Amino acid sequence: MIFQFGEKNNMRIGRNILELANSADYAVISRKDKLFEVNRVLRNTYFLLSLTMLWSAVIAYFAMRANVAPPSIIILIIGMFGLSFLTQALQNSKWGLVAVFAFTGFMGYTIAPLLNFYISAYSNGAALVVTALGGTATIFLALSLYVLITRKNFNFLGGVLFAGILVAFIASICSIFFHLSILSVLVSALFILISSGLILFYTSLIVNRGINNYILATISIYVAIFNLFVSLLNILGFFAGNRR
Repeated sequence: MIFQFGEKNNMRIGRNILELANSADYAVISRKDKLFEVNRVLRNTYFLLSLTMLWSAVIAYFAMRANVAPPSIIILIIGMFGLSFLTQALQNSKWGLVAVFAFTGFMGYTIAPLLNFYISAYSNGAALVVTALGGTATIFLALSLYVLITRKNFNFLGGVLFAGILVAFIASICSIFFHLSILSVLVSALFILISSGLILFYTSLIVNRGINNYILATISIYVAIFNLFVSLLNILGFFAGNRR
């Protein structure tokens, strides 16, 4: 009787050990699957981001050569927000890629008149543009590598960044209507902080599986980089630009 009772306990213990082993195996496989998914999204995001940056640069180059006029505020708003919303709506479709390139191509078109202005209005305009590009690349790479190496979660920045965007948007409208150059510089400085925070935020979302769609991740980081570049260029023009 004692032997039978011990045998049952041994069988029960054996089953528990097997269940624990299977659970451990499942946990290891699950972690590997999660890591694979994160790496897949990161790889696809950065690849698509590099393509869209190149595409925007090509469009901007030809638009600069054609000396296109700045788009009206109506076209600018419809194009930017309309194509952005379209991309987000099609993020799970193959047409989402078409929308991404339509949006980033439009953004390249809109920045061409600004680049032409700096190159023509400042004797060191080309140097300002190159410096802004270098600064943008340096900030993006530094912030991205920090998140990728530390795996730190920056999700807590979401509310702060949203409030900052609202404040910066209102301040930018005021600077346009009241023609206050110093306010424009302050807005640019604020957008640099916000764009840097958005790079941290969206990269952290990918790493911590808060976002698993590379199309949405690409367009989000692209907008942050675009605003970062324009803001840096504005500040460089104000402090280091030599007007002709």
